[in-house]
Amino acid sequence: MHSNTFCGRLARFTATLAFTAAALTSRAAEPPLTLEQAWQRAEQANPALKAAQANLTTSEGALTDARGLLWNNPQLTAERNQRRVPQPGLSNDTQREWRAGISQTFEIAGQHGYRREAAEQDLSTLRESVEETRRQVRAEVEQKFVRVLALQTRVAAEAELVGLIKDAAGAARKRFAAGEDTKLDSNLAEVELGRAESQFEAVREQLIAARAELAAALQLPAEVLPEVQGMLSSEAALPYTLQELLASAANRPRLRALDHQEQAARNRLGLERAATYPDVTVGLFTGREGPGDVRERITGLSVSVPLPLFRRNAAGIGRATTELDQAQIERQAAIRDTRASVSALWQRLESLRSRVKRLEQLVLQRLQENQRLSTTAYRAGEINLTQLLLATRQLLDTRREVLEAQTELALTRVDLEQAAGWNREVAK
Repeated sequence: MHSNTFCGRLARFTATLAFTAAALTSRAAEPPLTLEQAWQRAEQANPALKAAQANLTTSEGALTDARGLLWNNPQLTAERNQRRVPQPGLSNDTQREWRAGISQTFEIAGQHGYRREAAEQDLSTLRESVEETRRQVRAEVEQKFVRVLALQTRVAAEAELVGLIKDAAGAARKRFAAGEDTKLDSNLAEVELGRAESQFEAVREQLIAARAELAAALQLPAEVLPEVQGMLSSEAALPYTLQELLASAANRPRLRALDHQEQAARNRLGLERAATYPDVTVGLFTGREGPGDVRERITGLSVSVPLPLFRRNAAGIGRATTELDQAQIERQAAIRDTRASVSALWQRLESLRSRVKRLEQLVLQRLQENQRLSTTAYRAGEINLTQLLLATRQLLDTRREVLEAQTELALTRVDLEQAAGWNREVAK
């Protein structure tokens, strides 16, 4: 009875492994992705980045208009009149007259310069925003990539644990059949094997969900669940110091965008204040009037200036002032928050690096040795099954802890470099 139960569970687990391998292999339409390949796919297909880039056309068009010679277009006028002049004792005399003119409105308070500078700053703001969006997309993709990589490693570790417990359960079954172990030990091995199989299936389900999230970020077909390749590195040396990160943070694309936004708001305020000065419209006209025998040619120059008596553009100045104040507040807050975020993430990164190093070098190595010694001792009959399973369980729990710490370390590093605006490619 015991042998049939064990064989049945082993068959089910083997089928589960085969199904998992077949499902993940069939859904991965391409070879495993590297992080660089994932970044390239995201930059080509990410909707948020495409939308940000599409907005550039509007700002470029506004700048083209602002760079024109004059803001107002010239106005061309033409008149043709027919005049009937009564003649005593005769029929009315029909006279045809015409007039043509051209006029141009001129801004006299520097509005053209303010408008052009504001448009240039708006375009620079948008370009920096696109770069910030690109960096955010890359960071999000890297985070999803790290989670998939960690879960792939976790699946392999769980499968190894199942193999270890399966060996222990097989040995317990033989010892029980030989009368060397009790029924309690045999049941304990079965329970541990069932727990290990359940944990393996749970991690496999998490891996499928993580791959689906990565596929969505890369805009891959719905049926494709990508695999990744890489390592969760816990290298001792970092390519930057805290001071270098803080210096990089001061030049982050988001802060540059806020600086351009503030400059644009300042120029729009200058434009609204200059609008209180009246524009001057100058016109030049010519025409012919009068009867045919004494027809006159008229040429003239006209100048018109509105009188700023009732409306002094107070609403426009108020809106521009508010916009400038808000831009200054937002930029100052962003500078403070960025520095605080970089400092906090740096401290967290240092703590995680120390914890991973301690777990890898001091704890994990000794537990691996203990597990090997326990397996040998159990087969020699020196320890019981409970002690062997305890060593195996400690090893697995520590591996999980190390992997979780490595994953958290990688994710924290991504957050830190994103907060600091660190350009990893330039640094290389």
